Amino acid sequence: MNNEQPIIVGLDIGTTKIAVIAGRKNEFGKLEILGFGKSNSNGVKHGQVLNIDETIKAIRSALENCFASNPNLDINEVYVGIAGHHIKSLQTRGDIVRQRTEEEITQREIDQLIDDQYKTYIPAGDQIIDVIPQEFTVDNFQNIPNPIGYGGVKIGANFHIITGDKNAIKNINRSVEKAGLYTKDLVLQPLASSSAVMGQEDLEAGVAIVDIGGGTTDLAVFYEGILKHTAVIPFAGENITNDIKTGLGVLKTQAEQMKVQFGSALANEAKSNAYITIPGLRGMPAKEISVKNLANIIQARMSEIMDFVTYHLKQVGLENRMLNGGIILTGGGSQLKHLIQLTEYVTGLPARIGFPNEHLAAGHIEELAKPTYSTCIGLILKGYDDYEHNRKQFEKEYRKVEVPENLKKVAEEELVPVTEEEVSEEIVRQRKGLSNFWGKFKDGIIDLFKEEEDKKL
Repeated sequence: MNNEQPIIVGLDIGTTKIAVIAGRKNEFGKLEILGFGKSNSNGVKHGQVLNIDETIKAIRSALENCFASNPNLDINEVYVGIAGHHIKSLQTRGDIVRQRTEEEITQREIDQLIDDQYKTYIPAGDQIIDVIPQEFTVDNFQNIPNPIGYGGVKIGANFHIITGDKNAIKNINRSVEKAGLYTKDLVLQPLASSSAVMGQEDLEAGVAIVDIGGGTTDLAVFYEGILKHTAVIPFAGENITNDIKTGLGVLKTQAEQMKVQFGSALANEAKSNAYITIPGLRGMPAKEISVKNLANIIQARMSEIMDFVTYHLKQVGLENRMLNGGIILTGGGSQLKHLIQLTEYVTGLPARIGFPNEHLAAGHIEELAKPTYSTCIGLILKGYDDYEHNRKQFEKEYRKVEVPENLKKVAEEELVPVTEEEVSEEIVRQRKGLSNFWGKFKDGIIDLFKEEEDKKL
C-alpha cells in the first residue's frame, strides 16, 4: 500500500444521483478506491443546483454512505464537478515577454501566462471556471505541447476558457460548504469524464467524449492531443424518462424502470409483438405497452441529442471522419441498448462505451467500473494532476487507510492444484460413473421391452 500519496475525494452532484468516491494512487499509479457512497438527488435540475436544502441533504447522505463503506476515512476537501447549460467556452490568445531570456522556460512562467488569462473580459454575471492551454509558441516556433526547457524571448499560447453563471457556481459552493466540506476545485464534468475513460492513444487519434447523464449531456472534443471544444447539451436521461411518461401515460418511476429494463435506442431492433404490462392505478385495468412504441420515443430523443453532438463537431470543423478515435459514450445514459448503433448512424463516426476502469487498480467491485461513475473517478484524477504539478496545497501527513473489504471484488474460489495421477483417477471415476448410468439406462430399456414381449405372449 502506498501511503505517501494523498487521499483525494470526488463529489459528483448530478441531476439523478450524488456520488462521493475517495481514492488514492498505488505504487503502480493506479487508483485504489478507499470509500464510496451515493444517494438520490432531488434539488438539481439540468445539472444546476436549484434547491440548496435538498442538495445539502443528498450530499450528507452520500457522505454518510461513504463513511459507512470505510469508517477510517476523514473527508474535508472535495473536487466537485460542474455542468448545466449556463456553461460556455471561448478561445483566447495570450503572450508574455520573458525577463530572464538566458535561462530555460520554467513552470512558473507558464503558470503566470495561465493566470493572466483570468483577467480576460467576460460578460457580467459570468465567472471563469477554468483556463486550459492548448498549443504553445516560443518566439517563431509553433504547436509546442510543453515549452518547459525551451529557450526564447516570448512565450505565447492559445487558451480554451470555460465560464459559468456566478449564481449557479455560488449555489454549488454553498451546498458543499453547508454539508461540512470545502470545495478544493470546480471541474467541468466532461473534462473529468474524459480523463477517466480516455487513454493516451485516444488523445492522439482524436475523440469526442459524450457523457450522457441524468440532466445534461456533456461533450469534450480532443484533436491532435489538444482539447478543441467543450459543450453542455441540456438534454439527457431525465428528458427521455419524461418523454416516456408523457407519451405512454405512465408514472415517472414506471417510465424510468421501462427505459432501463426494456428500452432500446433503435426502434427497428425492438420486437413489434412484445408488450409490457403496467399495473393499473387504484383499481383501474392494467396497461399494455408496446416495446416498439417505447423504443420509438427513446430513439427520437436520443437522435436529437446526437444531432447536437454533430452540430458541435461541425462548429469546430471536426465532423467528416476526422476523429479517428470516434465517439466515446459514457455516463449512466450510455448503458441504453443499441445506443452505439444509433450514434454511429447519426454522427457517421465509430462509437464505443467508455468505462472508467482505464485508471482503476484491479480487484475493485464491478459497480465502480460502470460508466455512471466516470465523472466522479475523473475528479479524483484531476486532483492527482494538481498534486503532481504542485498546483494546490495538499496535506503533508497522510493517514494509513486500507481498501475496505466491501469494496474489493469477491475472489473466485481458489482452485487447489491437482496432480496428474489424481486427474486420471478422476477421469476414470467419471467414466465409471457414466458407464454405470448408461448400464442402468440400458438395463431399464431391456426390461421395458421384456415387459412388452411378456404382454404380447
